[in-house]
Amino acid sequence: MTLALNNISPKLKSRASKKRVGRGNSSGHGTYSCRGNKGQRSRTGGKSGLRLRGLRKAVKAFPKFSKLRSSASKMAIVRLKDIEDKFKEGDMVSPKEMVRVGLLKSHKKKVKVLASSFLTEKNGLKKKLTIKANAFSKTAQEEIKKANGEIIIL
Repeated sequence: MTLALNNISPKLKSRASKKRVGRGNSSGHGTYSCRGNKGQRSRTGGKSGLRLRGLRKAVKAFPKFSKLRSSASKMAIVRLKDIEDKFKEGDMVSPKEMVRVGLLKSHKKKVKVLASSFLTEKNGLKKKLTIKANAFSKTAQEEIKKANGEIIIL
């Protein structure tokens, strides 16, 4: 006899036999068939809702989402102060360069440049830089232009 999917059987006693209920009182599962006397759960189709009652609390604690989450990717944020610290006067600052110096983890994400309150307090950006990014805050644009820098929107 050859070995095939249709003639393979499990190892003896490796699987529990099916509980047969409602087949006489001598079986121990007769009359009420392990359902108790009365009530919704004793009737046919009466076991509705969560199968494990212990899960109810966890499921109810989980928030409902009324709207779909936005599929738009979140922009990576880079502060002007960090750019000023990492780059020299006259450098071209692109997302790939930001990854190289450790300001970003990946150049594939969109980049937004923000001005930090530290710069505005200390008289703004001091280095002339050419910065390439997907978006700039208004204050960041003003700071870069004050320092005679250039903004390139990707």
